[in-house]
Amino acid sequence: MDDGGDAPAHDRLAGVLRPVRAGNGFEEALAQILQVLRLGLVPEGGRLPAERDLATRLRVSRVTLREVLKALQDEGLVESRRGRYGGTFVRPRPEPARDARDELRRRLADVDVEDTLRMREVLDVGAAGLCAENGPDEAAARRLRDALAGTREATPAGYRRADTLLHLTLAELSGSPSLAAHYAAVRAELNELLDCIPLLVRNLEHSQAQHAALVEAVSEGDADGAREVMREHCAGTAALLRGFLS
Repeated sequence: MDDGGDAPAHDRLAGVLRPVRAGNGFEEALAQILQVLRLGLVPEGGRLPAERDLATRLRVSRVTLREVLKALQDEGLVESRRGRYGGTFVRPRPEPARDARDELRRRLADVDVEDTLRMREVLDVGAAGLCAENGPDEAAARRLRDALAGTREATPAGYRRADTLLHLTLAELSGSPSLAAHYAAVRAELNELLDCIPLLVRNLEHSQAQHAALVEAVSEGDADGAREVMREHCAGTAALLRGFLS
């Protein structure tokens, strides 16, 4: 059996793994390693490169990389072994049940993933900028704070709903009813895609930090800052969706 040792894997992965952007290190690193697994560049039972090598290639901290590997292990895609011949090994991927495969195909057939991601970014970034430029009054600022609090207090099962409400609130406060209507339609398609991938604790924590920075920027009237935070936030979600669904 090919053990997927570090030197051969290093060569196979040279064209796939690349430095990630600082804003979404966890999400982008996870997406890249998912691509390695999906392409079969490290065979079932094979070993991923050492943590030090992976962290260097991706330019992420060892802490972030370990969070990525834990998320993959929680999903049953890799396993960690200790000892002299230890490391992170690729697990055989069980075939999903036929009903699950059919349901996933049905959802993906109804949604153009890339178009949805592009439109979501355009509308979310635009809404964030408009909200900040408009300078929310006290009532609007309270709505944003309440929506943000809802995401903090949500259970994992209720998080997606709370997240959706926060983004819809931004769209509604943009001052453009047309933008809000278009965003609601695109968000419904986005949620169809998000329902196809797992909820990852590290990603939720990162999203919460971005949500807080976003609400702060909007409340302070920092339109450029609000757009930049939202752009990074959208990029993180897009990286995860592409990683799991492409």
